[in-house]
Amino acid sequence: MLVEIATEGAVRTVTMNRPEKLNAMSDEMLDELRAAFSATPPNRERVTILRGAGRSFCAGRDIGGSMNVSVEPVFHAVETYPLPVIAVVQGHAIAGGCEIALHCDFVVASTNARFGMSLAQIGLAPTWFLAKKLLDVAGPVGTREILLLGDPLPATKLHELGMIARVAEPDELEAAVDALVDRLVQNAPLSVRAIKALLLREMTFRDGIFHADVDNLVRQVRDSQDAVEGKRARLERRRANFQGR
Repeated sequence: MLVEIATEGAVRTVTMNRPEKLNAMSDEMLDELRAAFSATPPNRERVTILRGAGRSFCAGRDIGGSMNVSVEPVFHAVETYPLPVIAVVQGHAIAGGCEIALHCDFVVASTNARFGMSLAQIGLAPTWFLAKKLLDVAGPVGTREILLLGDPLPATKLHELGMIARVAEPDELEAAVDALVDRLVQNAPLSVRAIKALLLREMTFRDGIFHADVDNLVRQVRDSQDAVEGKRARLERRRANFQGR
């Protein structure tokens, strides 16, 4: 299993467990994550925590393996899970790792953590769904910083931008998580579920905007020679030679 699930009292913990690959999301891991967040939570559950095993939260999509499973349904399942979801980011959250964290209701990050969307650096572009989430949490200025430059940003910067809820020193991270969990489980569970559903519905207005032309542009980028070169260069740890085709 690439995703481990443990429950203690009112708290369920979902752990991405592929530390040797910095928890890069393979097709199998994506399937397991989607299953973990598609099930109906039991009445006793109040909060779910999402973690990454080892020194990294998640390095994004595993571009070295098959990529037949879409990330979007997985992130949507995390975002629409009926209960609050807390991402605990102890290390880097890059590309899809950054996105899945931001699809959680709260992000508690170590000051050592870095977040980034390096798509432009490997010849790719985000889908409408993924860009919408960044705009929701970062606004236009922060989204341009993250997407157009593609350089990882420290957790402290994301906290300043209002993108993540809490930042703590590495040795204080778990205490910060415990404090947030304890506060959430004290609230009325029906109220929490209703509030989350309300906020999700009010944030979906961009879904109705026509964007088929933009989707087509993103597909062209994904299928370009630059995308092939960018992914190869990232795997070979060298600078990409983009040709604009």
